[in-house]
Amino acid sequence: MDCGERRSDNSADGLPATHSPVPDSAAAVFWRNRATGLFDRIPLPAAFCKADGTILRANPALAAEWGRLAGSLRGCSALELFHPEARDQLRSIAEAIRLHRRSRYPMAVRWTTAGGVERRGEVSVDLVDDTSIDEPNLLVIVHVVEEEPIGPSATVDDTEARILALTAGGATAAQIASAVGLTADGVNYHLKQLSRRWGVSGKAALVARAYVEGILAPDVWPPVPVHNPYRTVR
Repeated sequence: MDCGERRSDNSADGLPATHSPVPDSAAAVFWRNRATGLFDRIPLPAAFCKADGTILRANPALAAEWGRLAGSLRGCSALELFHPEARDQLRSIAEAIRLHRRSRYPMAVRWTTAGGVERRGEVSVDLVDDTSIDEPNLLVIVHVVEEEPIGPSATVDDTEARILALTAGGATAAQIASAVGLTADGVNYHLKQLSRRWGVSGKAALVARAYVEGILAPDVWPPVPVHNPYRTVR
C-alpha cells in the first residue's frame, strides 16, 4: 500500500486543527508540543484522523504494526489498515460522528502485521475538536485482544532482526533508531513486543533467545542476523 503521497492540510504538525482566529501564543505552542510528545509515547497504537478515517498523525506504536515510520502513515486511510469484523459498525459510527455525539465507539477489527501475523483487537473512536460546524476530528486507539503467538514458532521480520543484532552489540535505543530508520520509542516498542511474544524479560534474555532461535549468527562480532529466506524483508 502506498499512501504516503496523500497529505492533510488540517494542520502543519498533523494534530487536529483549531478553529480560533487568535494566533498561537508561546504557551499554546508549548502545550501543543507537550501533547504531541505524550501522544508519541502512548504504548497503544493510536492516531488522530479526519472524520472520513484519513490519518492526520500516527504514533510510533501504530506505525510499528506495519513496519513503517509514523510520518509515512499521514494521509493513509485507517480503513485500509484495519478490517472491521462487522461492517454495520462503520455505519453506526459514521452516523454518530455526523451528529457530533461525544462518546466512545468500539469496533472489533483484524489486521496483518509487517511480519505477516494476523492480529485481532478493538478500535475505540473518540470525537475531538468538535466545536466546528464541519465534521470533527477523531482520536483512534487500538486495544490488542489477541497477541502474537508465543514460542519457537514465532518469527521476526527484518527490522526486528536488525534491532536484536544491534541490541546484542550494546547499541542504545537512539543508536538503533538511527540505524534502522525508526524513533527511539519505535525501537523500544519493538523490543517490548518481542519480550511479550517470547515471554522473556530484559534485553539480555531477548538476545539469548535470538541466538537460541537462530536469528543471530553465532561466532560473529559485531552481531548480525542470520540470512533467512522466510523472513519478511522491507
